Amino acid sequence: MTDQANSGSSRATSGVRVLLADDEEMVRHGVRMILRHAEDIEVVAEAANGAEAVRLAAEVRPDVVLLDVRMPVVDGLAAVEPLVALEHRPQVVMLTTFGDEENVTRALHAGATGFLLKDEGPRELIRAVRAAAVGDAVLSPGVTGSVIRLMLGGGSADADADANANADTDADTDADAPDSRVAGLTDREREVLVMLGEGLSNREIGARLGIGVGTVKTHVGAILGKTGCDSRMQAALVAYQAGLMR
Repeated sequence: MTDQANSGSSRATSGVRVLLADDEEMVRHGVRMILRHAEDIEVVAEAANGAEAVRLAAEVRPDVVLLDVRMPVVDGLAAVEPLVALEHRPQVVMLTTFGDEENVTRALHAGATGFLLKDEGPRELIRAVRAAAVGDAVLSPGVTGSVIRLMLGGGSADADADANANADTDADTDADAPDSRVAGLTDREREVLVMLGEGLSNREIGARLGIGVGTVKTHVGAILGKTGCDSRMQAALVAYQAGLMR
């Protein structure tokens, strides 16, 4: 059983506090070594299964949980909901591999902030932790398209059949349809929404549009409010559903 809380760390506690959950010790070691190179990130606890991750998260109150999808006892999928239900809700980023998009999709529906391939480079890992800590969606470009399609119900013939069978019902409830949800957005908010669909961070959006990060946050807040979304990931899905991603 791995149950490690790094309460004696000499690193400053004002940075991003990370809980790392993976049943493979070598994976945890590798991720920990990478994150040690970032002065503003501290691994405060480690767990080998989802049950440990939930218990430790309640104790050490991390800002970000890096959570393996597949673990013994309680896997990452089952751990997402109790993690995001904690009083001090951490941002949960799923660690995954190619070919596991369906499980990642389930985790995102359960409230995970995003997902990261285990073979991403050190720079991408550090960037992802920092992005998650400020509420940005974390999306690995290599599998984002597949995950988005699955979340939209386009990953199976059964989903297509269900969509056709429910077409009349959807037409009768167009007040909740994605197109109606984006109808109230300003042109600038639509631009920002498209960039959320691309998985860009607030800083990247600001750089592309030539505006400050604070202004981007204001636009994102307005988008979430107008579209009825709870997260940037949900807003990204709306962008795809509304046909804004060309």
